[in-house]
Amino acid sequence: MTLAKTMRNSDQGQLHERVSSTMIGHHIPTITLHPMAKSTKKPGAEQSRAKPSTRVGPSKPNSLRLHGAIARDIGSKIASGKFKPGTLLTGEVLASDRLKVSRTAYREAVRILAAKGLVESKPKVGTRINPVEQWHLLDPELLGWIFEFKPDNAMLNHIFELRKIIEPNVAALAAIRRSKHDLAEMGEALEAMTAHGFSNEDGRIADQKFHAALLKASGNSFLASLTTSISAAITWTTVFKLRRGALMRDSVPDHRRVYEAVVAGNDKAAYRAMENLIELALDDSIKGNRKK
Repeated sequence: MTLAKTMRNSDQGQLHERVSSTMIGHHIPTITLHPMAKSTKKPGAEQSRAKPSTRVGPSKPNSLRLHGAIARDIGSKIASGKFKPGTLLTGEVLASDRLKVSRTAYREAVRILAAKGLVESKPKVGTRINPVEQWHLLDPELLGWIFEFKPDNAMLNHIFELRKIIEPNVAALAAIRRSKHDLAEMGEALEAMTAHGFSNEDGRIADQKFHAALLKASGNSFLASLTTSISAAITWTTVFKLRRGALMRDSVPDHRRVYEAVVAGNDKAAYRAMENLIELALDDSIKGNRKK
């Protein structure tokens, strides 16, 4: 058993977190970390199976895992709307005491949230949840937190509206500027999508690669820098549809029409094909959101 798997199993058995609405306002938070249970295994039994090269000291990884877990729990509650913008998180001392974690770990978790625009900390005021307009909504991790729950139709519309502003123009530029290497990357990704489908992780990775290749083929470094965010938006909306039930429509033909227009160097056709792809994807997502 590798050390990473050992740590994961250990976390699942020893770390139980509960974040409730009393985390905000002036109430004492009820995030609880249960004390570590005594192990019945002989010391070093699991670790002895790990390769020597993978051994690391336990304190640093545990610390990183801990404040990341705290940030994820609080961030998910904010993203889902359970913790409302404008409210204050409980103070550092009270929160760390309740969590049974160091103030440093809690402080680091808040810094993660602040870096994503979710909260703002001020001396003598505290940590306040920011309005949605200040959130870094294209942060891949934050997108994951949003789609952990059921996003409303307004959020879905906003994501696809952004894609509709950017991606058809990217496809049009790609049709004019693409290289043979760009076409090869898009073609390989398209064939992988055809072979695996979007319900398979390999198919979803191929989908990311297709759109990433388009962004690169645009020849615009600023547009290409959006690759991570666009890929995250595509991935999470696809995963969301899968969670609501099987994908209702095969969108591989939509991607193929974009590819064929880019190959032909027809910028107008590429624009229309990508615009149509995004409109159909939005329609699928809205339909999926109606399912219980």
